[in-house]
Amino acid sequence: MASRFAGATPQGIWIVGQINARGTYLSFPTDQTDRRILGSPIDDNEQVFDLFDELGVQVWLQVEPGEASVEKLIHIVLAQYGHHPCVVGVGVDVEWYHSYENPEGKAVTDAEAAAWVAAAQSHGAHYRLFLKHWLIEKMPPTVREGILFVDDSQQFPSLDTMVEEFAAWGEAFAPAPVAFQFGYGSDRRWWQKLDDPPSAIGERILAAVPNTQGLYWVDFTVLEVFPPPGDQD
Repeated sequence: MASRFAGATPQGIWIVGQINARGTYLSFPTDQTDRRILGSPIDDNEQVFDLFDELGVQVWLQVEPGEASVEKLIHIVLAQYGHHPCVVGVGVDVEWYHSYENPEGKAVTDAEAAAWVAAAQSHGAHYRLFLKHWLIEKMPPTVREGILFVDDSQQFPSLDTMVEEFAAWGEAFAPAPVAFQFGYGSDRRWWQKLDDPPSAIGERILAAVPNTQGLYWVDFTVLEVFPPPGDQD
């Protein structure tokens, strides 16, 4: 993906906390007693992050909090993996923030966003926070410092429609940095017709959204577009 864009650094979003009933299930062991936060008996990420360190790949650590405390999750996640140079920040998929009573997630307030940035940066001033959703109104109204705003919208009728919606997202948060996830199966009917979908989509987004800082092809179809060596025929 990075090789398609001059000067780009390989970077991805890595989920370490998945929604679990009303809380979060972490993909590594934890001694937390909070009933909203459960841990795995084994660490699913350490060896991968070692490889990312070696290869110079950057990674954001995402959580789907449910009713769990986001500040607590940020501290747990960065205490576990903050020693890895590959880790550049943490992120919240807002679709799953207090999602039990809010089917598309609860909107993030300015106070919440500022507290989450502060929690991340208490582990290192270089850490940033991303907030992800497809609805602008789910984002904090005015707080922008230290935040990357990620749009994961899908089900577009065409590339033109995608770029138009993504441009509105970028404008809403400018000059703060924004990023985009794309490549969903729901959009396959048009992106599979492009000669090089990652390049074609990415270049259109970069031309329309000057504050773009991240372009991520989603894992659901990534092996179709980036087949492993030996699987390309």
